[in-house]
Amino acid sequence: MKRRELILGSLFLSLASTKLNAGQSDDGIKRLAIQISDGETATFTKALNVAANFARGMSNKGEIFEIEIVAFNAGINILRTDKSPVNDRIKSMSESIPDLTFSACNNTIKGITRKEGKAPLISEYARVVPGGVGRLMTLDNQGFFVVRP
Repeated sequence: MKRRELILGSLFLSLASTKLNAGQSDDGIKRLAIQISDGETATFTKALNVAANFARGMSNKGEIFEIEIVAFNAGINILRTDKSPVNDRIKSMSESIPDLTFSACNNTIKGITRKEGKAPLISEYARVVPGGVGRLMTLDNQGFFVVRP
């Protein structure tokens, strides 16, 4: 009897949590958050490819969508105008995908400023958020699907 109750209880909790996640964004908007926390050029390219492919797919279906790319730790280099190998692509995507947002972690910016003695130059297409992980948690709570390519 206990085993049956345990299984049924687990099933109920599983279904309840699925329902909660599915209900976080019931306005029909498809939301995607992309985490970039390492400094590899390949990661930058993958993240931008994921964003572009998602935007294209949603547009082709006539879906409303939002994408936010959150950069922190070494991943902040994607948004540094002096270090990013993808500056031109960030500009192009920002200008062609209206519901794409780039967010730079202020905690990381402060750390770089202390280490390098000056603030890093961040892309004009990015906004600064207090913390990268905190931003991802907020986005998750708002119904964004969070991925890390």
